[in-house]
Amino acid sequence: MLPIATYRLQLRNGVDFPRVIADLDAIARLGVSHVYLSPVFTATTGSTHGYDVTNPDEVDPALGGIEGLRALASEARARGLGLILDIVPNHTAFSLENPWLLDVLRHGQASRYASHFDIDWSAGPLVLPWLPRPVQALLAEGALQVAQDAVLGKVLEVGDLRLPLQGETEGPLEEVLARQSWQLADWQAGTDSITHRRFFNITELISMRVDQPEVFDDMHRLILDLVASGDVQGLRIDHVDGLRAPGAYLARLRDKVGPEVPIWVEKILVGEEPLPQWPVEGTTGYEHGRDIARVLTPPDGLSEVTKLWCEAVERSPDYASTLTAAKREILRHDLAAEVLRLVDLGRRALAQDPEYDPGPETLRQSVIGMLEGMPVYRTYFGEPHQSAAFAEEALAEMRAHVTATLRPPLTALRLIEAVAKAQTPEEAAFRDLFQQTSGAVLAKSAEDTALYRFLPYPAACEVGASPDAATLSGDAFAAASARLAPGAMVLTSTHDTKRSEDARMRLVACAHLPDAVQVLWRETCALPRVQEALAAGVRRDEVWALMHSLLAAWHPATEAPDLPDRVAAYLQKAIREAKEISVPGYPDERAEAPALALAHDLAAAWQADLPEAAAALIDRGEVLALVQVALKTLSRGVPDFYRGCEGASFCLTDPDNRAAVDPTGLMALEAAEDFAGRKYRLTRALLALRQGRIADLRGAGETRVERAGRGYTVRRLTEGGAICVEVRAGREPRVEEEPREIAA
Repeated sequence: MLPIATYRLQLRNGVDFPRVIADLDAIARLGVSHVYLSPVFTATTGSTHGYDVTNPDEVDPALGGIEGLRALASEARARGLGLILDIVPNHTAFSLENPWLLDVLRHGQASRYASHFDIDWSAGPLVLPWLPRPVQALLAEGALQVAQDAVLGKVLEVGDLRLPLQGETEGPLEEVLARQSWQLADWQAGTDSITHRRFFNITELISMRVDQPEVFDDMHRLILDLVASGDVQGLRIDHVDGLRAPGAYLARLRDKVGPEVPIWVEKILVGEEPLPQWPVEGTTGYEHGRDIARVLTPPDGLSEVTKLWCEAVERSPDYASTLTAAKREILRHDLAAEVLRLVDLGRRALAQDPEYDPGPETLRQSVIGMLEGMPVYRTYFGEPHQSAAFAEEALAEMRAHVTATLRPPLTALRLIEAVAKAQTPEEAAFRDLFQQTSGAVLAKSAEDTALYRFLPYPAACEVGASPDAATLSGDAFAAASARLAPGAMVLTSTHDTKRSEDARMRLVACAHLPDAVQVLWRETCALPRVQEALAAGVRRDEVWALMHSLLAAWHPATEAPDLPDRVAAYLQKAIREAKEISVPGYPDERAEAPALALAHDLAAAWQADLPEAAAALIDRGEVLALVQVALKTLSRGVPDFYRGCEGASFCLTDPDNRAAVDPTGLMALEAAEDFAGRKYRLTRALLALRQGRIADLRGAGETRVERAGRGYTVRRLTEGGAICVEVRAGREPRVEEEPREIAA
């Protein structure tokens, strides 16, 4: 059964099953039909998110265990609510807390779980990059020793590590280590010397071979039991693009859960890219949230703020060149291990072709050129589900890039052919890893790098969005809304978005009031404290980013006394992700310090006296935020509400957007006269209307949004008549149902 609407909860950080049960009345009162939970399976000790699963066959005792989950399911059913689980088939934790991995370390390739993990055993022992310094240095210091463990037997002790040992443990330690199926290395080996496939560049997560039936069964045993028992009514698949064969995986999952259980995939679609014809309801909805922001962005205002940014920070308005430069850096540093593995597989793929005998550097440049030229997260060659026309467009763009950048491009063109038309097992192996890697490249270079460098209009610097396609006409939005699948999710905030929905609308307001942005920038730069920071070496890029993050997150000191710390923490993350003066793995805290000090000072100054231009942008953002609620809640798809977003939500990126909320406390907003109250009441009213007219809303019809004086009108056409929402500044939104002939 399709949800009417979902409410996404982030577990952990003080939120466990008993806490969720306590909040169910408030969630049910809101009008959603399903509670959508972040991963519930046992994760590493102290995990703040749950994606580092250590045991997919156990519900985390830290949350309340299997009995706690079943109790939650029962209490939810009693209130007419279903449960949706976020599951993580792509990876588990690369940790000694992972019992399957521990078994592999103990028994090597003889372990039942040796083939569960995506490990390249042909490259030698499994590399464990867990040491603070090289193993030879620690051996010389006597820091490694054999000990007895009550559970594991003979182990190697290295600091806090206790690694199970195989075979004879007497004699020199070098000989003992040589007999193991694993090889210790210092942490820097994670850059280019690992032998397991990981999630993006996170060496602490190891990929799983769920393309193999026995691995699929072991990874999903508990999940399928929870579905079969009726405790879980829907599944969200994390990082589907990381799987070797996503279509085959989804077909197997669909066969196991049956046709009635909705499945959504976390999948970023680029531009007009279609979702492959998988047996799912749709994506989790980033592309639809992107379109809401785009249709609310006036092109003329966007041009003005872009011009201002270019002049202010002396950067080019060419996002494509920023993205390409970011890709090159990511491939050189963060994903060097993946490039080397692809070079090796590329060499094997071409080994039997007498026309090609490339050297290692030619292969490396070819692989890098191909990954640079990929315009989407991945292709799905080897499976029957993707759009052939769109796949060929992606290949054509890749061919054009390597032809323009490589001298000569012949090896890369031959490898592109291997991706598209693999004829041998070696070509298929190259194709599969290339497709798994390309998504990581685009995610790390766009979401985690370029979107922190290219900031003319931060509202478009968002997961699933693109700064060079930041607007959408009303007609195009209406057409897209009519094509939306009834089961597809529509989101405006998640745990992964760069900023929460209301914060983003304050930034969309910048394109509505570009003159206010210009005034705010001029006044900000004229402040003595900012002048001092610029003289001390703070870049104008950081000042621009700070100004917009303050605008997005601002609250008065009485409501948000921690704002200076939050904004400074965000700015530090933004500086590191941009990777121009500091980087996440090797931060330069001295270089960061002046900008962070400025963040504290400027946030305090705004809380003491909010600039008039900022106030105007905030007021416009409130109107746009209510329009956004209407566009999402009246859509054909399934509106997803991130916890706390029924009220005002002005959060920045992780970890700011993961802070615990109190759904029960938010019920008090029913009587509030401010923006938060208006948003809460509009959300409840539209969800109640949605429940009563769900068949109409899932049926044919488009959604249009029109400017009306100082406000907007959202009109959703249905077979049963139109639904109109009028939003005006400082006034309660008005919801009206119009006669059927209006929709004809």
